Amino acid sequence: MSVAKEPAYTHGSEPHTAVVLVNLGTPDAADAPSLRRYLGQFLSDSRVVEIPALLWKPILHGIILRVRPAKSAAKYASIWMPEGSPLRYWTERQAKRVDGSLGERGHRLVVRHAMRYGQPSVASVLDELKAQNVTRVLIVPMYPQYSGATTASVMDEVFRWGLQTRRLPELRHINHFHDDPAYIEALANTVRQHWQQQGRSGVGPKGKLVMSFHGMPHRTLLLGDPYHCECHKTGRLLAERLGLRQDEYLVTFQSRFGKAKWLEPYTEPTLKALAAQGTQGVDVICPAFVSDCIETLEEIAMEAKEAFLGAGGREFHYIPCLNDQQPWISALCDLIERHLQGWPTRPAEAVPAAALSAQGERARAMGASQ
Repeated sequence: MSVAKEPAYTHGSEPHTAVVLVNLGTPDAADAPSLRRYLGQFLSDSRVVEIPALLWKPILHGIILRVRPAKSAAKYASIWMPEGSPLRYWTERQAKRVDGSLGERGHRLVVRHAMRYGQPSVASVLDELKAQNVTRVLIVPMYPQYSGATTASVMDEVFRWGLQTRRLPELRHINHFHDDPAYIEALANTVRQHWQQQGRSGVGPKGKLVMSFHGMPHRTLLLGDPYHCECHKTGRLLAERLGLRQDEYLVTFQSRFGKAKWLEPYTEPTLKALAAQGTQGVDVICPAFVSDCIETLEEIAMEAKEAFLGAGGREFHYIPCLNDQQPWISALCDLIERHLQGWPTRPAEAVPAAALSAQGERARAMGASQ
């Protein structure tokens, strides 16, 4: 095992604390070569595809990476922004806003973003932080619901970097926040805003709020992955916060890949069935994604919409992700603050005067008692 050379150390330099927001990742451009690189990295992750490498690699490199990149590139092109990838754009915005908000709260931190697949890589960001004398790092996987294929995969990459690092920083990470009250309220706020601006797509039995979560193979549930249960808890808490009856919302799962059974019910077949049964309108939100991306903007806002309307539905509204809305940024900062407890994140001179006064009173009281 080779260990990387440590950056130059300056005696007396002040150590720093950092927060790294880690999202899934994105191709560098909406073209086939970029998609081939991105999918090659993504689909080679044994956390994502739990098939023995000897069986999977010939399929991946012999078939999938020859056919899928061009098709995926066309889909990415349909949602590409002038600034580039929507996922990268929103994740960068979130990191900048968290940096500013934590600074306003009196914290002196380094806030960065990284991607599990693609750029900026987890390893490159951690290398940069070490060069800045960061000695404490909080990793924040941007997945509300824990899954081995998402949160655990992020930490795999952090630990892989650690295997090549001589002087490790202190490390913490957030496992999940699927039932965090402020996260739930931020989701509820996006729904309320949509209803105020667009109205509800149907009311009562003629309309539904569909909560579409990213899918996972069904076997992961049987093997102990908590993702399925955490998705349903998020859905229940959001429905309660919105005051919805049980017949006014549904939890579904999207992004099925391959022929194996995945978590059910599947989003698109469910939408078609709702339309066939007389449901006139649906509002669709994707609570597992905190940033709009290919799975929300193309798969839901385009493909799922076409499926629902094509099956006889009348109204389909996609409710955007949390992105950089202030309630979400505040919720994220609250979450980060809780996980930073015990680490110095404020300048020494920023200790409140009241706290110093209380310390003095205690010292005087102890002296008087002796």
